[in-house]
Amino acid sequence: MATLEVPQTAVAPEAPPASALDAAYSRITWRIIPFIFVLWVLAWVDRVNVGFVKLTMLDELGWSEAVYGLGAGIFFLGYFFFEVPSNLLLQKIGAKKTIMRITIGWGIVCIATMFVKTAGMFYFLRFLMGVFEAGFYPGIILYLTYWYPSERRAKAFGMFMSASAIAGVIGGPLAGTIMNNMHGLHGLSGWQWVFLIEGVPSVIAGFVTWLYLTDRPEQAKWLTAEQRRLVHEDMARDAKSLGHREESLLASLKDSRMWLLILIYFCIIAANSSLTFFGPSVVKEVGFTNPATVGWIMAFSYLCGAVGMIYNGLHSDRHQESRLHCAFAAALGAAGLALTALFMKQSPMIALAGQTLAIVGTMSAIPVFWQLPGRFLAGAAAAGGVALINSIANLAGFGAPSMLGAIKTSTGLLSPGLFIVAAIEILATVLIIAFIPRFAKKAVK
Repeated sequence: MATLEVPQTAVAPEAPPASALDAAYSRITWRIIPFIFVLWVLAWVDRVNVGFVKLTMLDELGWSEAVYGLGAGIFFLGYFFFEVPSNLLLQKIGAKKTIMRITIGWGIVCIATMFVKTAGMFYFLRFLMGVFEAGFYPGIILYLTYWYPSERRAKAFGMFMSASAIAGVIGGPLAGTIMNNMHGLHGLSGWQWVFLIEGVPSVIAGFVTWLYLTDRPEQAKWLTAEQRRLVHEDMARDAKSLGHREESLLASLKDSRMWLLILIYFCIIAANSSLTFFGPSVVKEVGFTNPATVGWIMAFSYLCGAVGMIYNGLHSDRHQESRLHCAFAAALGAAGLALTALFMKQSPMIALAGQTLAIVGTMSAIPVFWQLPGRFLAGAAAAGGVALINSIANLAGFGAPSMLGAIKTSTGLLSPGLFIVAAIEILATVLIIAFIPRFAKKAVK
C-alpha cells in the first residue's frame, strides 16, 4: 500500500497581526461552535437513544438482541447511500438550507419511531434516520473548513465533535429518567416517551437553523468589514501554504490515499459505534439494571470522552501534529475495549473503567483524524471526499453492532465481540504509523 504523501512545499503570504486575527476567530467560534454543538447533541441523542430504550423495548416487543443489533446498525446504510450527494448539495446551495432539511427530517423520524411494532418497521425507520442525518456530520466538517485555516481546525473539530460525548452525558440520564417516571402515562411506554420528547427539539432546531446560520465568512454581517478581510486573507494564506491539492472528486477516487483514510476511519468507527450502541448493555451485564443508573454511569464515561476530545484537539493544534495524536488515541481505545471484555465477568469496576478508557481513546481519535483529508483535498474533492470517507467508513457502524448482537444472541456473551472490535481498532493505529508520514507545513515570508 502506498504511503499517504502530503505536499510539503508552499509559498504563502505573511499572516495578519495575531491579536486582530485571534479576535476575529474568537468571534467566529462564539457565534458558530455553540450552535452547531447543540445541533450535534440533538442529532447524537436521537441517533443513539435506541441503546437506552432497548433495556425495556426489546422485552415489551419480544425482539432478540440480533434484531436490535441489525436495527441499530442499519442506520448506517442510509448514511452510506446519501452522504456524498448531501455534501455536494451543501457546497452548491449552502449550509443553512442543507442543515435545516437534515435536522427537521431526523427529528420527525425519531418521533415516528415511538409507533414501531414490528422489526420491519424498526429497520425502515432506522434506515430513514440514516438517510436524513447522512449529510450533517461531514457537512459540518466541510462547513468548518470555510471558517478556519488548517492550524486552527483540530480545536474547532474537537469542540464540535465533543458534542457527541456531551450527548452521552445528557442522553443517558434523560432517557433513564423518562423511562422510569413516564412509563404508562397516557397509555404510552417509557421508551415511546423517549422518542417523542427527544425528537421534538430537533424539529424546532431545524427552523432556527435557517434564521441563525451563515454560509460563508464573507456573508457574516456579525463580523466587522476588517475582520472579514483578515479572515479572507488568512484563509488564502493557508490554502497556499498547503500547496497543490486535488479538487476533482473523480480523480480523488483513484487516489490510494483516499482509500487508506477510509480504512483507518472504518476501524475507528467500528469501535465508536460498538461503544455507542452496546455501552449501556455492558453496564447492564455487569450488574446495573436500573435504566437511570445505567444512564448516569454512561454519562460519566462520555463526560470523560468530551474532555479527551477537546484536549486532544487543543494539543494537536498546539504542536501542529495530527498523525500520532490520532494513532495513540485509537490505541488507547483498543486497550480499553480489551480491558472491558477481559473483566466483564471478573470485576465490574475494572470493566467499567475499561469502557470509559475505550470511549475516551476512540472519541479522541476522531477530531484529529479529520485533519488528514484536508492535507490533499480541496474544492469539490474535499466536499465529496470527506463525505465519501465518512459514508464508507460508517458501514462499520452497520457491521459492528450487527456482529455484536449476533454474537450475544448465539453465545449469551458480549466479550468475544468486544475483543474482535478491539483488534479492529488497533489496526487503525498500525495503518497510521506504517503508512501516514509526518506533515510539515512551510510558509515562506
